[in-house]
Amino acid sequence: QVQLVESGGGSVQAGGSLRLSCAARGLSYNSHWCMAWFRQAPGKEREGVAAIYTRPGSTYYADSVKGRFTIALDKARDTLYLQMNTLKPEDTAMYYCAAGWRGDSSDFATRYQRAERYAYWGQGTQVTVSS
Repeated sequence: QVQLVESGGGSVQAGGSLRLSCAARGLSYNSHWCMAWFRQAPGKEREGVAAIYTRPGSTYYADSVKGRFTIALDKARDTLYLQMNTLKPEDTAMYYCAAGWRGDSSDFATRYQRAERYAYWGQGTQVTVSS
């Protein structure tokens, strides 16, 4: 049984930092190849903010977080991370870890923000940034 458990959320002031963790259990090796972080603010659609394709070692970021967020995967610990720096109030959202890419991974680079392409999701961790 696959389980993704996020942690590390909290409340910070604008300009601060947080590091989110996603402990992954039961994933097959193929599932580890493509993982992502999404976020969803109240009244908004779920947004893919960062993704990692471990086989070529590539990472991808939404324009809104590029240069501020860093995604990384520790294979030894089966843990996905999202380092978030220079946080802004608009970063306030529930953050979710996603894994289990459906279909061929050849289009991951251009489709990683498609939530329906992920089979497994965590329960989310809340990030609140105050001005």
